[in-house]
Amino acid sequence: MSSDASTLPLRDTAEDDRTGTRARRSPAAVLARFSAAQWLALASLVAIAVGCAFIVVIAANRPSILSPTTHTNFFPGWMAGPAGGLWPGLTRNTTALRCLFSGSIVVMFVAYLIAVAHAPKLSARWTVAAIVTVHAIMLLAPPLALTDIFNYVNYGRMEVVHHLNPYTTIPILEPHNDPSYALSNWHQLLSPYGPLFTLFTFAFVPLGVPASFWVLKAFLALSSLAMLALVWRCARLVGRDPVAAVALVGLNPIVLVWGLGGDHNDSLTLLVIMVGFYLLLRSRDEALEREAARRTPWLGGLSPRLVGAGCAFVTAAAMKASAGVLLPVVIASLLRSRRRLAALLLGMALAGAAVAVASLIAFGLHIPDLSTQARLVTNVSVPNLIGLAVGAGGESEAIRGIMSAVLAASVLACCWLAWRRRDAITASGWASVGRARSTASGSPDPASVAAGWAAPKWTVAPAAGPRRPGRCPARSPPHRCRCCAGP
Repeated sequence: MSSDASTLPLRDTAEDDRTGTRARRSPAAVLARFSAAQWLALASLVAIAVGCAFIVVIAANRPSILSPTTHTNFFPGWMAGPAGGLWPGLTRNTTALRCLFSGSIVVMFVAYLIAVAHAPKLSARWTVAAIVTVHAIMLLAPPLALTDIFNYVNYGRMEVVHHLNPYTTIPILEPHNDPSYALSNWHQLLSPYGPLFTLFTFAFVPLGVPASFWVLKAFLALSSLAMLALVWRCARLVGRDPVAAVALVGLNPIVLVWGLGGDHNDSLTLLVIMVGFYLLLRSRDEALEREAARRTPWLGGLSPRLVGAGCAFVTAAAMKASAGVLLPVVIASLLRSRRRLAALLLGMALAGAAVAVASLIAFGLHIPDLSTQARLVTNVSVPNLIGLAVGAGGESEAIRGIMSAVLAASVLACCWLAWRRRDAITASGWASVGRARSTASGSPDPASVAAGWAAPKWTVAPAAGPRRPGRCPARSPPHRCRCCAGP
């Protein structure tokens, strides 16, 4: 696989093949050549963008159930954003708002399925433009579905402003006149977030609560776009269509509304995870590895990319503990290659030591409160639904124990799959699904966790079957396929 692939043209026409040049066409000329399938795919992209805009407008219009941090007579203009009050005549009926919201999600999801099915028919530029557009739209939204972003801000302010360790002091003990206290809702819980993410939130404290809210939203949106860029590059490395890959991940309405709209930190954690997988894939190029090893003699000939991958996976786990489920899977995939495994473990050890020192300095010997977090129950979680189905009234201690055993068995099975196939990516996707389905806490919608965490890994899993060096897996003529070109 050539490192110069990004310089190749995206598509060539018959005329281009004859003249050796790429003709410039206006958007109108391009649209005039669209087939019915391409028009359908383009309409689906427009429908997703319109659905996002509709949800943002109705959520920002006035206090409602669509934005849980708002309530009657409380919806500051800085929180509503530029879309606030754009629809004065919008119904105030809660049931009608629920129907409008649910109907929009259904339409968006149908459009999403069409877009994914017809992704090969679409120009990469149209798909990338649609993804950037929906990210920009969701950036303008007030907090949708979740209140997590104000919990992030509040835990950071506890340490920086009030000198209270969020791993030892619950928020209800902080001064209640802090502007973030009334907006947060985990007043009885110690912080469950990893030390690196908590340290990251410290940087926003000097900005104040309103500015912290918008800057953190922007950072999470940019993290999502950066993660999708890595999905694109990883898909190219394994011979998959990068347009289909980014469409599957970046246009999912569940991820857009509950992830981006809910301002969840999963996008930042996933960005770091995708850095790890990208480095894993790049480390397979033996020529590049020999050159990199020559430039880094202080590593003793070990692969610097694998060292970086190990650092990335541990960093992700230090931001959010749920990423730790990937560590044994990645290690298992390299058990048959001692030198590659040594490089990965070295990176993990270096990152682990750095995280331990930073956490010790900032928080002492205290760690995130994962035990309390694990006992929280979400209404639509799989363990709770099983408890309701069997007449237990919801999740019980017995069901929790069974699901914990299922999770452990799932991780072991994924480790075996990674070891057998020497591929960590596919197995990591299944491990992410197992974690989401076996726990009762976390996101209000476990489907968003499964879609957000598993899809980026599955879309960049190596294509089945052997790949000939220098030959496009799509069997297209040279320089004609999208897996060999950049956006």
